[in-house]
Amino acid sequence: MPLLKINRLNFSFGEERILKDLNVECARGEFASLLGASGCGKSTLLRLIAKLKNPTSGEISFEGDLKEKPFGFVFQQPTLLPWLSAVDNVALPLKLSSAMPSNRRAVAAEALELVGLNANDQKKTPSQLSGGMQMRVSLARAFVAKPALMLMDEPFSALDEVLRQQLCEATLKLWKSEGWTTLFVTHNVAEAVFLSQRIFILAGKPATIVDVIEVPFVDRTPELRASPEFMELVAKVGVRLRELVESDEQAGRKD
Repeated sequence: MPLLKINRLNFSFGEERILKDLNVECARGEFASLLGASGCGKSTLLRLIAKLKNPTSGEISFEGDLKEKPFGFVFQQPTLLPWLSAVDNVALPLKLSSAMPSNRRAVAAEALELVGLNANDQKKTPSQLSGGMQMRVSLARAFVAKPALMLMDEPFSALDEVLRQQLCEATLKLWKSEGWTTLFVTHNVAEAVFLSQRIFILAGKPATIVDVIEVPFVDRTPELRASPEFMELVAKVGVRLRELVESDEQAGRKD
């Protein structure tokens, strides 16, 4: 049984239908990405899974410990509390889950070390940190409570290319060590190919899953990005995505 199963999901906002008969399954420990045109409903889908929105119809079901464990959610912006230090921002989920007060700051500090922030950085407030550091804090906060499912909504889109690649590599390292099931929204085809085992492509108006692409790579080292196999798959996924986006645009002009 998959950890996450979505069956014939529909979502409307007022009179506008956003998602139509959408079906997705994610196995335990899988890393999957969602690609699609801007505004097609990728972020909405994550919010439906996280129960931040309610579906119009259809079913979202979870297996095993996801019924008890929290979700991790990394948003497009870090959304940190500006008056708290980095370590206290990361400790917040532990406080909300009634973790022992004497232990939670130590656990938060360990999580920040895993994303590359030293003891001095951990004392700083968000305004004293760079954008990349703030996103590292957001990532640490999302996984500190040991979620079974990690939802990531374009978390690196505002970063420069080098930092974006570094955080992708850090995310993969954490995913392997922590064993999350991950659903990652991005507009960056190369990012999706580098991170994912499978890529779901949303298209149509209203949107649904129209293609699922298997990604065969096992060793996702920085050198992978320069390999012919990687570049070939990025090109293939990019062409497929463009075909679908242009088809939707053409259909919209006819309407």
